[in-house]
Amino acid sequence: MRLAPASRVARFLHGRPDDPVWVRPALIGLLAATGVLYIWGLGASGWANDFYSAAVQAGTRSWKAFFFGSSDSANFITVDKPPASLWVMELSARIFGVNSWSILVPQALEGVAAVGLLYATIRRWFGPAAGLLAGAVMALTPVAVLMFRFNNPDALLVLLMVAAAYTTTRAIEDGKTKWLVWAGVFIGFGFLTKMLQAFTVVPALALAYLIAGPPQLGKRIWQLLLGGAAMIAAAGWWVAIVELWPAGSRPYIGGSTDNSVLDLVFGYNGFGRLTGNETGSVVGGGGPGQAGAWGPTGWTRLFNDSWGGQASWLIPAALLFAIAGLVLAGVRNRHDRLRAAVIIWGGWLFVTGAVFSLGEGIIHEYYAVALAPAIGALIGIGSTVLWAMRQQWWARAVLAAAVAVSGWWATVLLGRTPDWNAWLRLLVVAAAVVAVAGLLIGRRAGAWALGAAAIATLAGPTAYSVATASSPAGGAIPTAGPTGQSGFGPGRGGIPGGGMPGGGMPGGGMPGGGIPGGIPGGVPGGQNQNGQTPTAIPGNGQRPTMPGGGGGGNFLDAGTPSADVVQFLEDGKSGYTYALATIGANSAAGYQLATGDPVMAIGGFNGTDQWPTLEGFQQMVADGEIHYFVAGGGFPGGGAGGSATTSTSTQISSWVQANFATVTVDGTSFYDLSQPTG
Repeated sequence: MRLAPASRVARFLHGRPDDPVWVRPALIGLLAATGVLYIWGLGASGWANDFYSAAVQAGTRSWKAFFFGSSDSANFITVDKPPASLWVMELSARIFGVNSWSILVPQALEGVAAVGLLYATIRRWFGPAAGLLAGAVMALTPVAVLMFRFNNPDALLVLLMVAAAYTTTRAIEDGKTKWLVWAGVFIGFGFLTKMLQAFTVVPALALAYLIAGPPQLGKRIWQLLLGGAAMIAAAGWWVAIVELWPAGSRPYIGGSTDNSVLDLVFGYNGFGRLTGNETGSVVGGGGPGQAGAWGPTGWTRLFNDSWGGQASWLIPAALLFAIAGLVLAGVRNRHDRLRAAVIIWGGWLFVTGAVFSLGEGIIHEYYAVALAPAIGALIGIGSTVLWAMRQQWWARAVLAAAVAVSGWWATVLLGRTPDWNAWLRLLVVAAAVVAVAGLLIGRRAGAWALGAAAIATLAGPTAYSVATASSPAGGAIPTAGPTGQSGFGPGRGGIPGGGMPGGGMPGGGMPGGGIPGGIPGGVPGGQNQNGQTPTAIPGNGQRPTMPGGGGGGNFLDAGTPSADVVQFLEDGKSGYTYALATIGANSAAGYQLATGDPVMAIGGFNGTDQWPTLEGFQQMVADGEIHYFVAGGGFPGGGAGGSATTSTSTQISSWVQANFATVTVDGTSFYDLSQPTG
């Protein structure tokens, strides 16, 4: 019988009749604490990722921009991802206004929902203690704290992936097709959030049901096919509409090479992430095992200096518990739930981790948030199953080994920031020794051993999480952890180590001491049109400003224009579709958020998309659609495999500078496209 809404609320508040009295208060406490951790001080991050915040602003001004995920309300070009995550933020901003809180709070609530749903999934088979531990581990994973306080697409992606795992779990329980269809729908909408990354959990979910589903094999196969059809439908309806929509009446598909979503799916946001062959990317990837622009690949990548502090704290213990679970399941019948759970969550961790570890294209550290649910699930399941078997020496030995390896790895990670709370390492070591001794000495290890184990395993990630929540986050590539971790940390919108990920540009250094080829439209050597070098990529959430306070920003972080610049653009917008055009969506975002008016982002996110063509831009100028142009921003050279001479952004910059007069406002030069010089 279906419960009425009031009955559901009562059940949530009071729990199941057979639950111990501590379960419901503990769950409410977990969700409340997670909410506080994810929401407290959220406004300090301002617009967070300005690129997406500007798109949210656009979506509140135009339903067309809402549907396509345009970066501006005049629908010049889209962001380089599908729009599902934007839809959530845009609906919030339409209700509460465009501001930091209306954009970021939905992300935090998605995180709380993901923690609660993970608890519900694990407790179904392994009890409330396992569910609470799984939820707590996920909530306290540093990169989860970062991304559920940020406006990148990853927050919604993780929630949808957990929802797919929950519905697959339900399908394994009763064999009903509807649960697999729902799993397909959730994965499909995950695709509309971050494309092919959502599919990394599909092998584990499908294999778990294929092995453990109740029906006969033939029925299980066609049920999975139906789930796959639902996934394709949920992912494909938006793609089909965009592909069939006349290209001339919709925005250009940002990140693509041919104005096609399919190119974005299989290229820049798809297989290119694995192979490194990403036309339109800012730089190319490295080969297998090589330290390319996005860092060295290999099975140890998740544990290196830049990735380790994000999510790897309990990965060794999670893998140990996965192996122990498979051994325990042994030759039990195919319906064994322990085996099915290990396949779901261990497969999730392995496949997703392998993609991140071996991908030769653009792979950022914050992607590791997708590992947090699997790590939490394996820790919750393994800990409680083995604790229930603690009368057997080998179960205690596995628990002790998990605590020991987690404590050791925590000291290694904490040692990478030696000047930051050095006492934590001593605490972790002492707690690990006490916990291991308590687990090995006898069968009656009590609360003191559990408490010591909790400190040894969770003190490190908890401290990193608190440090992350205490710092504003901004830019395009944020990372979790304390300031100084590998040269970056929470809110470092810039590039790790002061250069490109992996230690610098391919071949080392930047010609002329600046960005290769110079800022688009600027002079070689990294100077702008004023002969000055723009402010460096910011750290600690600082917003950059162009010389004189103009504030156009750069490739990774939008700037904040001065009041004089904002007034200048406001005065010049009358009669124009775009008061301003600039290179790259990040540079455009700063102006757009400050003025509230659409700003043309030439070349899309990186400034490397071949849109518009020089001829198209010249026609728009002739038609009086654009008033001003400001040089700088974006990334030169047309991206990986491109060159400064072929980049349309460079061609446009050169044409503008050669043919139009400048107006200097607060130290920044704007080219007046209504005033040709010749």
